Amino acid sequence: MAVGRGIVGERVSAAPVTGRLAPSPTGRMHLGNAYAALAAWLGVRATGGRVLLRIEDIDAPRVVKDADRWIMDDLTWLGLDWDGEPVYQSQRLDAYEEALRRLREQGLVYPCFCSRADIRAASAPNEGDGFLIYPGTCRRLPAAERESRVARGDRHSWRLAVPDAYADPDPASCAAPDPDTSVMSEHADSDISRVDRAACDAPTEGLPRVVCFDDRVFGPQRFDLPRQLGDVVVRRSDGLFAYQLAVSVDDMAMGVTQIVRGRDLLRSTAIQLYVRRCLGATDTPEFAHLPLIDAADGRRMAKRLNSLDLGAMRERGDDPRAVVGYCAWLLRLVGEPRPMTPQELLPLFSWEAVAADTADRVADGGSLFR
Repeated sequence: MAVGRGIVGERVSAAPVTGRLAPSPTGRMHLGNAYAALAAWLGVRATGGRVLLRIEDIDAPRVVKDADRWIMDDLTWLGLDWDGEPVYQSQRLDAYEEALRRLREQGLVYPCFCSRADIRAASAPNEGDGFLIYPGTCRRLPAAERESRVARGDRHSWRLAVPDAYADPDPASCAAPDPDTSVMSEHADSDISRVDRAACDAPTEGLPRVVCFDDRVFGPQRFDLPRQLGDVVVRRSDGLFAYQLAVSVDDMAMGVTQIVRGRDLLRSTAIQLYVRRCLGATDTPEFAHLPLIDAADGRRMAKRLNSLDLGAMRERGDDPRAVVGYCAWLLRLVGEPRPMTPQELLPLFSWEAVAADTADRVADGGSLFR
């Protein structure tokens, strides 16, 4: 039965590569953002491809005034250019609305009335990262009840249904799972993870239960959608479109063929490939997920923590070439940090060099950029 088959990533990079820089304007760029942006830029420019800039301002409450301008200024300061005008997600709401309409017409989405507390109480977290698999509570509701609750104005999100957890995947369709990044949850066979799909009318017949792709850094990846991800939100209860829907629609519309980002988004890649398939895409971009960067105190770098803020570096007179060289060392493209420009790194770049060390990095750049 077609439901059991997986999406197998067929790389499309034989054609000219189109990549993207996709910052969120929620604050000043930090060193981890610069590291990821440099990798994305090198991955495209080393092949003579196009780099597009997308400002991911879909989450309006978190957007910081003028942060888009700061980001573009910081990218220019680092020597990372892009082709064409920036694309703003906040100007593409009609495209997301149309995508949601198509999913609704196919019967692939349903309203979810659960609060976060409801989901936490009913779900078992996936091993390791605490990801909560939605238990399918509202998917099992009778259609008439869902419709009446929407009609009376009950607060709800919209979830995209994934195939039956009991459908047998085709074992030949995907590579074996990576033991570190694609291990099924120890709760996968629990009653919580196994939603009673018979009570749901979402027509997932013909859609893949298993998603596979070959990552340039972390190798073959395999995700069982119902057991490792569950039904995902595509429109939030506050009316905002979810990240997973917006980026999938944008990457398809912009013709993006190479996507570079942190390894914490490996699971999101599986979700986005499924969204693309539901929207009719037949190709799979090339993916490269990077080891993450921790600050010297062991915390993951984040804008909200002002982690090695590029604005602060610039104010104290740091050399952008030193920042680029340090990021190149974090990418394992050079043996030690030294001042370099992105252009000077082009002949040194390879995904094999990045993939040679997949451990997360610790960055203490406070005195290295002088």
